[in-house]
Amino acid sequence: MLKTKDILDEKDKRLRQTSKEVKFPLTKKDRDLINTMLEYLRNSQIEELSEKYDLRPGMGMAAIQLGVPKRYFVVVNEIDEGEFEEYVLINPKIISNSMEKIYVEMGEGCLSVNREVEGIVPRFARVTMEAYDMEGRKIHVRGREELAIAFQHELDHLNGIMFTDHIDKNNPYKDKDQMRAI
Repeated sequence: MLKTKDILDEKDKRLRQTSKEVKFPLTKKDRDLINTMLEYLRNSQIEELSEKYDLRPGMGMAAIQLGVPKRYFVVVNEIDEGEFEEYVLINPKIISNSMEKIYVEMGEGCLSVNREVEGIVPRFARVTMEAYDMEGRKIHVRGREELAIAFQHELDHLNGIMFTDHIDKNNPYKDKDQMRAI
């Protein structure tokens, strides 16, 4: 079982590299890693399991956060207590987005950033992603609000970008009044 300590810390230079396109069919190693990532995220959002296994709660994870520089990420969105929607996006890209910008009022977080970070991260309120599923079929997935933020956050990881890079160092709440808090 994947543990919080297995996730690369922001100081690890591997998080700054651009991940490589994935070839199909997926290897057994990639399939196993994707399933392990999904399991971690599901368990981390169930309070008893999160506490039992000392898992830091998270909604998304990119392969590079486990030291694998491949272009895929997973998102597990809890839609009801113990009920999840799971997304596996391989070779993803944003094909459309809203003009409206939003930010996480409590601050964006990351499983690779083990500290509090002040400031806002501007994100599109809605995005449509084009990607491939585990069988190599092209898919389109739409995300709004939290889901849109998770997709953008994880896509950034594949490009070597951390959420902290989006925060203005001199003015962490810059343009806050031009975006909607969620």
